[in-house]
Amino acid sequence: MQAVDLSTHPGHLARRLQQAHHLLWNAMVSQETTSPQFAVLNALTAEPGLDQRTVGERVGLDRSTIAEVVSRLLRRGLLDKVRDPQDGRRSLLRLTEEGADTHRKLALRTVRMNQVFLGPLSADERRTLFDLMHRVSDAAETFRVPEEAR
Repeated sequence: MQAVDLSTHPGHLARRLQQAHHLLWNAMVSQETTSPQFAVLNALTAEPGLDQRTVGERVGLDRSTIAEVVSRLLRRGLLDKVRDPQDGRRSLLRLTEEGADTHRKLALRTVRMNQVFLGPLSADERRTLFDLMHRVSDAAETFRVPEEAR
């Protein structure tokens, strides 16, 4: 059997893009706050007071991953957790002042990082890339097994 041309495998290319993104993130944005942690801070900036499950859905993280990310952000003092006044069984998340400051600082850095990351592409190519990535990732949502079925 011959070797497979991995340049035609989307998973291989997605992994290489993720590696490049990770390297740029650490160099240009933060070595302390990960991209998924920033996504949680960003979601709570947009919609303060969401519960953990909803934040996970907003940023595309599964239940165990969002639990770990939230736990780390709580330990760092970037999030607060409060009981939902309408449903005492549920906790709501909000940014602390330090969390809001961290988000503002990192949001500015992500703009520059994304300029570098997408630098090889023209504006039209960027729009096409985003369109294609959205289409594939939206379609991939159908591959998820609902948590109730696990």
